[in-house]
Amino acid sequence: MSNSGRKKPPLVAERRFPKKTNAAKKPAVKKRAPARRTAGKRKPQRGIIRSVLYGMFGWLFKIIWGFGWRMGLACALILGLSVGYVSFTLPPVEQLFDGRARGSVTLLDAQRKVFAWRGDQFGGAVTASSVSPHLKNAILATEDKRFYKHFGLSPRGIASAVRINLREGRGPLSGHGGSTLTQQTAKLICLGTPFDPTKWKDEAAYEADCRQGSLWRKAKEAVYSMAMEVKYTKNEILTVYINRAFLGAGSRGFEAASQRYFGKSASEVQPNEAAMLAGLLVAPTRYAPTNNLERSQDRAATVVRLMEEQGYLSSAVARDAQANPATLSKAAQAKAGGYFADWVMTTGPEFFTRNTTEDVIIRTTLDQRVQRAAEAAMKTVFEAKVRKGSKAQAAIVIMSADGAVRAMVGGRQTKVSGAFNRATMAQRQPGSSFKPFVYGAALDVGRSPLDMIKDEPYCINVPGSGEYCPKNYDKKFHGNVTLTEALRQSYNIPAVKLAEEVGLDVVRKVATDFGIGSHMAPGPALALGASEVSLLELTGAYAGILNGGSSVSPYGLVELKLLGNNEPLMTATGGIGERVINQEAAEELTWMMHKVVAEGTGKRAALADRDAAGKTGTSQAAKDAWFIGFTADYVAGVWIGYDDNTPLTGVTGSGLPAEIWHEAMKLAHEGLPVRVLPMRAPDPNEGKPLIVDTATPRSGQTRKSIDKLLEGLFGTSGGTSKQVKERARQEEENRNGR
Repeated sequence: MSNSGRKKPPLVAERRFPKKTNAAKKPAVKKRAPARRTAGKRKPQRGIIRSVLYGMFGWLFKIIWGFGWRMGLACALILGLSVGYVSFTLPPVEQLFDGRARGSVTLLDAQRKVFAWRGDQFGGAVTASSVSPHLKNAILATEDKRFYKHFGLSPRGIASAVRINLREGRGPLSGHGGSTLTQQTAKLICLGTPFDPTKWKDEAAYEADCRQGSLWRKAKEAVYSMAMEVKYTKNEILTVYINRAFLGAGSRGFEAASQRYFGKSASEVQPNEAAMLAGLLVAPTRYAPTNNLERSQDRAATVVRLMEEQGYLSSAVARDAQANPATLSKAAQAKAGGYFADWVMTTGPEFFTRNTTEDVIIRTTLDQRVQRAAEAAMKTVFEAKVRKGSKAQAAIVIMSADGAVRAMVGGRQTKVSGAFNRATMAQRQPGSSFKPFVYGAALDVGRSPLDMIKDEPYCINVPGSGEYCPKNYDKKFHGNVTLTEALRQSYNIPAVKLAEEVGLDVVRKVATDFGIGSHMAPGPALALGASEVSLLELTGAYAGILNGGSSVSPYGLVELKLLGNNEPLMTATGGIGERVINQEAAEELTWMMHKVVAEGTGKRAALADRDAAGKTGTSQAAKDAWFIGFTADYVAGVWIGYDDNTPLTGVTGSGLPAEIWHEAMKLAHEGLPVRVLPMRAPDPNEGKPLIVDTATPRSGQTRKSIDKLLEGLFGTSGGTSKQVKERARQEEENRNGR
């Protein structure tokens, strides 16, 4: 059979070797692949020490982490419980508005207008919603611009404060505190701890303790602040702050400060005023406008810029506030009433004045128009007549005939509070201004202003002191003079002789009964004012002469009552008392003292439009110079001297004191109707005394006519007694002798 039609299989070589089993197979030798470069990814081999250290650190980390989160959880739980507990103990917010330990005293003048404050003033509770929006914004811009965003603490503020303190070289907690407004409020209420007088010496110590910056105190403050945030709303916290903040000059709260400085409610303040009030928060005493208005205005300008930067004020309003800074009200300019207010505070009971826990209203006798007149007179005369830089001091008291004090200046610096009051505290020798009491005593026992007395060398043997020989100021002797002439020219020898004649005890009693309570010299020098008195005492004694011879107790307090009560707790503490000399003697003495001003040593005090009476005084060695006098409306006393008793140079009672008196009384009488003095001219005929008309004003021409009439009567002989004739002869001889 042929194969031609078949496809032939391919020719292949036969297998030379039989298949071997796997067991018999020899392992194939594999070529070693080249090593890959993995050095950067390979885990490094650790040594034994390194492994141990890593293990220890890992173990410590686990322990610390485990302890830390547990401790943090525990602290958070304690903090939460503390905040919750403190918030639960917080009182209703209304009880936190007024936390003063002391009360306040508001002083009203004779027209019932406020002129001074004392103690811690609280103008009444206001709220964050009721105050002026400008004031609220000024507080936030100055103290805490994120107040409505934080929870009572500001970590950002604290970190910033620490950084600033360290940069300025202080401790981290010294200086800037980074306190939020809530924290400041917590400090103001002393973390809820009330003032305890048994624990703290005074309120200053209490407040210093409340503001201490220890770490523990800061922690308590933080807890208390967060508790307040839990208990109260933001506006309630701000309300507490607005009512509790101290703002200088005894003002507690913005309402009191607004009334104190601007005479208006905190709801009415404008941007410039709001900026000034908010500016006080950084340092109330330093920036108080009553201490330094310019400094306070500069601080307010900074607050205005902050308010503008934070969007509280438009550029136009900010420019207006900068161009027109806030100024003080008239009452604030009076610097809390000065010397008069200080004196009134000493005349009332201490528990209602200096240490009151109540809010007290005191109505006084002060006439602010007269007060301004006294201050202006002193300033004018000292600027014109006293060398610049002189340390000489002066004091003025002006009162009515019943002792109601209308003005008081206790020193050349009139805008003061709590200063040494030379009108009430200084005890100085009155010199010849004491002589009216000698002549008053003589007139009261029957002497006449026209009685003669001889001015001649005169000596007295004083037991225990030896011989005393008074001298006149001009070192001369003037022979026979009338009592009126002796007083008019202020001769010393006649005054001493007259005091000896009347009796030193009588003179001493008259002066004491008129109100001079100071100790009086026992010897004849008493007549020349060797005893020390205060200006207030001496002026009050002269008021007794003006009112017809009755004693006077100077007073400034008219009525004292508690705030909110209509019934007064006490009324006037002074006024007219018992009669000292008879009215005729008082009116004759007034006539004699009128001669002092019209013709004698007090000419510089004379007023152009009305009668005045008074007496000059210069103490031994010219250490004190006085002029005390009166019109029908007011009694005024002026003293000049040095606090250290340095003798005055070229100054006597007839000089600067009389000029200050003239200027003060001229201003005080502006606009007042003319009234004549209640004086009585003596009758040389010893009949019914010629009484000067006290109901209608007398012109200068009328006064001269009366004087001529007296001279004519004195010179006639018809119907006169031998005594009058003798007086006329002696007067004529004396006149011719001069």
